[in-house]
Formats: sequence, C-alpha cells, structure tokens
Amino acid sequence: MPAHERIATAITAANDAGRPGLVPFITAGYPDPGTFIETLKAVADVGDVVELGIPFSDPMADGMTIQRSSFEALKNGVSLTWIFDRLDAAKDELGTPLVMMSYLNPLLAFGYDALAERALETGVCGFIVPDLPFEESDDIRAALEAKGLGLIQLVTPATPDERLKTLCDASRGFVYAVTITGITGGDAGLPADLTDYLDKVSGMSNLPVCAGFGIREARDVANVGAHAAGAIVGSALVEVLEKGEDPRPFLKSLLDA
Repeated sequence: MPAHERIATAITAANDAGRPGLVPFITAGYPDPGTFIETLKAVADVGDVVELGIPFSDPMADGMTIQRSSFEALKNGVSLTWIFDRLDAAKDELGTPLVMMSYLNPLLAFGYDALAERALETGVCGFIVPDLPFEESDDIRAALEAKGLGLIQLVTPATPDERLKTLCDASRGFVYAVTITGITGGDAGLPADLTDYLDKVSGMSNLPVCAGFGIREARDVANVGAHAAGAIVGSALVEVLEKGEDPRPFLKSLLDA
C-alpha cells in the first residue's frame, strides 16, 4: 500500500479495538539529541502514529512549550538532515507510522524531491505543514504523492464548509482538525461547541479525523474520541519529556478514561 495509507490504517485499527487513535507529538532531538531514537521508540510503543516535529526558529502555530523545545533542539544542532540520518539507522526497529510536522522553510531548503525520497527511505509516511496554504501546495503535494506519501491538511472551526470539503478531499492519512482558533499548548480546556464541529468534519471526510491543540488528559481524549477517530497530544507530552520522565505511563494514562 502507499505509505500514507499506513497512517489511516493504524488509526482505524485503534478504533476497531474500541478506542480513539493516539497521535503523540515530539520535537525531534528534544530533550537530548543523544537519546532521540530511544525517546521516539518509547513514544511509538504507545502511540498509533507519531508526529515528529522538525525544529524551526519561528514556529508560529505553537505555544511556549513547543517553541522552547524547538529552540533547544536547534541549539543542539538538530536539522532535517540529522533527523533523517538518525531515522535511517533505526528504521527497522520502528513499526509505527511517522508523520513529520514542519514549517515550510526547512522542507523548501531540502528540496521537495529529495525530501520525498528520504522520507520514503526512513519510514516517514506523511507531512503536516501548518504555514503552507492549500493554494500553494501543488509542488510539494506532487513530489510526495509520487512516492506514495501524504500531505495532511489542517482545518479549523473557522473553515467555511466549502473549503472544509476541499481540504478533506485533498488530505492523505488523516484530516487534522484544530480544536481552537489559537496556538498549541493552551490549558483553558476544549471549547463547548467542539462536538458539532468534529461531527461536521468527520461527516465530510473519507479519512480518519484526528483532533489536536489543547488535549492534555484522558478526559480530553475520551471527549474527542466520541466524535473523531483520534487525538493528537503535543505540548502536554513535551512537558513530560522536559521533566526527564518516561513518556509511556503518561501516554497510557490518556487512554484510561
């Protein structure tokens, strides 16, 4: 199957097992570049799909937690080439589909064709690019899809219905439903009208819908899972890693509700 189909298959398998799919996010090379693969394996032990953040100097969609992790990783020399090289050495030990979340500049600098080639070689199945408008995505989409990789689209509560349908149809792997009109890492809880929004997106999409931003505890995962296929957990997990703790107990606790 094309690599992007591994993403949807993993999330659907979790649903078939009676639970939401869990998509943990980590910043590559954080908190310690030397333990990157060990951290990734620990997260992949629990997550159904792992979202791997590519450090960037101006992560405009992210709050302070992920900004801080990105800054530290960059300071320690983590780059896209470095990440691919580490993944290459460990690809036979990771069975969980990987998705890279990156702002456009590092991908553009790497070159789209080379990006798709290295991603396929290292077990990366898809990409999330939050600062890339759909109307400007043709070139990278073509390069990725030529290798069976997917470009995952983000939608928000403010996305008009016609555009929502366009983005759902264009997405590969899953549709990323942003839960709030804001940045990652908030602690104000999920919005009261989330269920109607997620039901609408799920009704329009032929792919699993995974909700992210502001998901921090088991209750959030359960609430999202009643109306979407999966939950994306980022800042709360990065905070666990920041403390030097094993991520597995935290991730398992998210599925206990």
